[in-house]
Amino acid sequence: MKLSTRTRYGLRAILELAENVEKGPLQLRVIAQRQEISPKYLEQLITVLRSAGLVRSIRGAKGGYVLAKPPSKIRLDEVFNCLEGAVTTAECVDDGTACQRAPDCAARIIWTQVQQAVENVLKAVTLQDLIRKAKAGGSVNYQI
Repeated sequence: MKLSTRTRYGLRAILELAENVEKGPLQLRVIAQRQEISPKYLEQLITVLRSAGLVRSIRGAKGGYVLAKPPSKIRLDEVFNCLEGAVTTAECVDDGTACQRAPDCAARIIWTQVQQAVENVLKAVTLQDLIRKAKAGGSVNYQI
């Protein structure tokens, strides 16, 4: 499984907002510059995150974007699902009729376990957890 650029950049952008939650709204151009993301592409990502209810915009001269909830209340599975879609290791994991071998397939067992493990990790980690881990390591550079 390989994460798309959309998911990697989107997570970097929302982590930038989480890191700055106490400082107020961030403008797109600031996030784009800090995270080295094209402003046009970032605008598309923020639109998706906004539609999912994870970020919101604030109008005005000191406006920009902020998290819609505290970083401790935003789990990675929420971010991942809105940017990437559901975790899928193999089609047969979610749809046992996708392959005639699915009922007796040894590989399907492992793909199911891998998918469940990824989902469990994403559900267990919040943006605040990531910020805390980055600070403990002495870095807040979210190169995902």
